[in-house]
Amino acid sequence: MQIAFYIDSLKLGGAERVLLLWAGWCVQNNWHVTVITRQGLEQDVYPLPTGVQRRVEAPLPWGLERFGWWAFPLRVWSLRLLLKELGPLDCAVGVTTLPAIKLLLAAHGGRIRCLVSERNFPPAKRPALPWRLLRRFTYPWADLHLVQTSETGDWLKRHCGAHRQRLMPNPVTWPLPDRDPRLDPDDWLDADVPMLLAAGTKAHQKGFDQLMQVFALLALRHPTLRLVILGLGNSKYHGCDQQAMLRGLLPEDGALQRQLLFPGMVGNMSSWYERATIFVLPSLYEGFPNVLLEAMAAGCACVARDCDTGPRDLIDQNHNGVLLPSEATSNMWAETLDELLTQPVRRRRLADAAKGVRERYAESVLRCDFLESLKGLVYG
Repeated sequence: MQIAFYIDSLKLGGAERVLLLWAGWCVQNNWHVTVITRQGLEQDVYPLPTGVQRRVEAPLPWGLERFGWWAFPLRVWSLRLLLKELGPLDCAVGVTTLPAIKLLLAAHGGRIRCLVSERNFPPAKRPALPWRLLRRFTYPWADLHLVQTSETGDWLKRHCGAHRQRLMPNPVTWPLPDRDPRLDPDDWLDADVPMLLAAGTKAHQKGFDQLMQVFALLALRHPTLRLVILGLGNSKYHGCDQQAMLRGLLPEDGALQRQLLFPGMVGNMSSWYERATIFVLPSLYEGFPNVLLEAMAAGCACVARDCDTGPRDLIDQNHNGVLLPSEATSNMWAETLDELLTQPVRRRRLADAAKGVRERYAESVLRCDFLESLKGLVYG
């Protein structure tokens, strides 16, 4: 079988990692696999699985980039030509909203079976109006929607006519694989100081702005506490220096600035999970949070916001983690974390129970579900 996966880029992110995991499963099943991106190879963070072919969509002719939205039909046509060049394809998978729409348009009228995978709860991250209209128009064409949670599936049925679905949460690979860059936590903080760990590339979505207020309150009670946020680089994100923005929410001079650490992108996440006292995920919205899944698999005591989808699928309240209401104030967060920081026995109990996700979301189980979905479409 010949299959193509399409996404905007292979930059740092959960959608990109899951796509490459799926591609690797297909190669292991002796299928011919191509990963297509719109952005060039210079954006790639993750290595390709052995045996996967890599293609980049042809750029628009010089000068047409400045037409923005009006050049979109040419982008669709360019992708259509690439799909034909790779053919005959049996199946193609569009990952995230805009690539999924574009793939459905480019493949329409052909013999390619198309799958779509949304990676966030759609109403929480609304694209521009033209994209919302195109999503409503094209999503019923998909042969199958791979949905991470039942809430996402219900929303897609009601608002996008996406009735052909299969529940496909993210798998966890255990032991967690390491890659470059490898940074040693001991180079960043002393072994005996407590550490709150958070991770993500989008500060606002992950709720890191509120986390600054929580950290300031906690530091009054725990003066040696360190807050480590992984994944936020030095470069700007949509014109915003996220590190500077977060530091600006704390007093300019003083201990808090020294106790807030930004190691950047880290390839040896398992070392940081192992070092963490508590892992926190105060996200405003999620799809199915890889970083929380990995932290639980690594045996972290985890505290997360109960946003519309994601954390509640992983955390059984006060058994393998703690969920705080979506409207929880900074004081509520600080009180909850303060209790955990002073209760090592409870932290250990939550951490031990959290490891149950290793079996519940085991790669071996979800690999079979994913491959059966593809085989069912192509072979009937």
